[in-house]
Amino acid sequence: MLKSGDRVPDFELPTADMNMLRLSDFAGKKNLVVYFYPKDDTPGCTMEAIEFSELAGDFAALDTLVLGVSADSCISHG
Repeated sequence: MLKSGDRVPDFELPTADMNMLRLSDFAGKKNLVVYFYPKDDTPGCTMEAIEFSELAGDFAALDTLVLGVSADSCISHG
């Protein structure tokens, strides 16, 4: 479990479009918010994603991307 101040290990995962995305690709270029959720299309996860979407302009103004990660298949994300 990571603690505040820990360095995040690099990882690579496929996007909903099946393109590979590596965390280190953003190093020094963008701020990131990475959030993890258990399953697509559940009420709690949907509310969380909607809230991030509503704040998209605020995150963009801070040069920040928001990435959501779950164990669901890439097809379900699309």
